[in-house]
Amino acid sequence: MADSDIETAVTRALDESPDRNFTETVDLAINLRDLDLDEPSNRVDESVVLPAGTGQETTIVVFAEGETALRAEDVADDVLDGDELADLGDDDDAAKELADDTDFFIAEEAMMQNIGRYLGTVLGPRGKMPTPLSPDDDVVETVNRMKNTVQLRSGDRRTFHTRVGAEDMGAEDISDNIDVILRRLHADLEKGPQNIGSVFVKTTMGPSVEVA
Repeated sequence: MADSDIETAVTRALDESPDRNFTETVDLAINLRDLDLDEPSNRVDESVVLPAGTGQETTIVVFAEGETALRAEDVADDVLDGDELADLGDDDDAAKELADDTDFFIAEEAMMQNIGRYLGTVLGPRGKMPTPLSPDDDVVETVNRMKNTVQLRSGDRRTFHTRVGAEDMGAEDISDNIDVILRRLHADLEKGPQNIGSVFVKTTMGPSVEVA
């Protein structure tokens, strides 16, 4: 259960958001402090599974062949085999479009070397290199988990953002998601909570509300 201060902030952000004719995303802005972000090892780069889900569609593409590809077709947005991977390597515009339109990639371990060869220069800078799928991994389970996953990535900036839900999810579920994210950061940052200067929650078009 999330901290009551988190839920209070989320409730206020939802209440103060103006009515729109679409469902707004709820985002978290995290401001880091006392970290040298020129040093890559100090940067935040984490995948976090949200307990209540993201509240929105997450686009997932799987690179696979054979039985794994057949199973992935039922749950992934697209499944690409080795020939299609090679074609993307020859079409830079198509590769960039796929990278920009896809939230997460998953790939069989046997294909990872060729993905690096054909798409490394496109996916790498975007932080979208695939999650490797070992022969023992269940592709359906992996895809379903990734659908509820968000990426925390600061780069060299002290302030970074991540999606924590959608306004129609309710304050309690969104608060639980925020709680999981903050706990992960507290565990991973060098000085834990002391490396977090402030945290704000907001809907797409609404005002920012500080999370105490």
